[in-house]
Amino acid sequence: MNAAHLPQDRWLDLSELLRELLAQGRISQDAAEQVMSVRHQAAGNLLHPLEVIAGQQLPDLQHPGAHLDLDSLTAWLARQAGQPYLRIDPLRIDVASITPLMSFAFAQRHKILAVAVDGQSVTVASAQPYVSAWEADLAHVLKRTVRRVVASPLDIQRLTLEFYRLAKSVSGASSEQKASGLGNFEQLLKLGASDQEPDADDAHIVNIVDWLFQYAFQQRASDIHIEPRREHGTLRFRIDGVLHNVYQFPPQVTLAIVSRLKSLGRMNVAEKRKPQDGRVKTRTPDGSEIELRLSTLPTAFGEKLVMRIFDPQVLLKDFDQLGFGTDDLSRWQAMTTQAHGIILVTGPTGSGKTSTLYTTLKKLATPEVNLCTIEDPIEMIEPAFNQMQVQHNIDLSFSSGVRALMRQDPDIIMIGEIRDLETAEMAIQAALTGHLVLSTLHTNDAPAPSADCWNWACPIT
Repeated sequence: MNAAHLPQDRWLDLSELLRELLAQGRISQDAAEQVMSVRHQAAGNLLHPLEVIAGQQLPDLQHPGAHLDLDSLTAWLARQAGQPYLRIDPLRIDVASITPLMSFAFAQRHKILAVAVDGQSVTVASAQPYVSAWEADLAHVLKRTVRRVVASPLDIQRLTLEFYRLAKSVSGASSEQKASGLGNFEQLLKLGASDQEPDADDAHIVNIVDWLFQYAFQQRASDIHIEPRREHGTLRFRIDGVLHNVYQFPPQVTLAIVSRLKSLGRMNVAEKRKPQDGRVKTRTPDGSEIELRLSTLPTAFGEKLVMRIFDPQVLLKDFDQLGFGTDDLSRWQAMTTQAHGIILVTGPTGSGKTSTLYTTLKKLATPEVNLCTIEDPIEMIEPAFNQMQVQHNIDLSFSSGVRALMRQDPDIIMIGEIRDLETAEMAIQAALTGHLVLSTLHTNDAPAPSADCWNWACPIT
């Protein structure tokens, strides 16, 4: 089934795809018959033929141990059609630039999605490589060359809905901001302090914030940054320790989004002059509970907001899920089962320091030990721990907290972070008096803690 065998503007047919896979030795006759037996059920669900085949999880006879999943089938179709294959990365798509290129109805009707654009060309993803009736119209309207790529039909369908819904909400919110003024809009955002339902005027902002949460969860982001600028506001996600640009909002929409999030986090929406902290609990698409820690910072162009995402499921993860190899795990377990001493987990933001400590403490928290923590703030509640939170307004710091914990007959002490000489001295004193102390240091590499201790004039051997 290559480009020469099929006429143009022909939609893919399940039986033809199966015949080609069978002829190339990718599937067996029994597998083809298995897929054909469910074609009527799939037709009722309006599934793409590749989705039907992928849904059967057929073994790939040319690659022992592998299965024909949707990505491999899409790449195979691209080769058959002589078109480039693209695995769509939403973080690399400028949604604000591609959604105005065609209407949502046009994209839905032809099952296509623009994924890139410049002054000369527009790149369009499709899962129907032999249908091209839409190309001439699009090239004429945009006055650009159309460059085609083949992408997963599931990605095209999902991202088309997601991108256009977001663009509609941003456009609607921007129009309302210009019409009503930001001050009036922010007065409506009382969701965190009253039982009133959101007013219709702020429905677009509600939709944007809902999308923001769900998209961050899908991308497995550890932090969400909303940063106001003179011309626009920038949304960035931290994924695997690296920040990625996600979207740019109009300035007034950015401020309204920050106000909405402050309201949800039980923060003072009217106070914009000083930093604030808050928390939000929500659920992921699969129903699991997620907690977000909010922090605002006044800047020249408005309040910057950062949300740190904490997954309570981290307490249920095992060491192999955290990336520990066999040798590293043996060394780590040997260290953490000592009766006393101090262990420092170091690394940059988002590197997994907290996840490593919590997983370790969960294993150590047996009925035979008294495990106490001092944190700022308590990032995840665990009934097996005795957790205390730093309260700077009443002079309860890390160092004074450790001093108090020492009088609680602890076996294991976890200090959220060592930030100064006094805390470091208390941690070492606790370790030298028969306690196992675990803590973190915010560094870029493993040798850096020695330099920190040297700068604090804290002896380390």
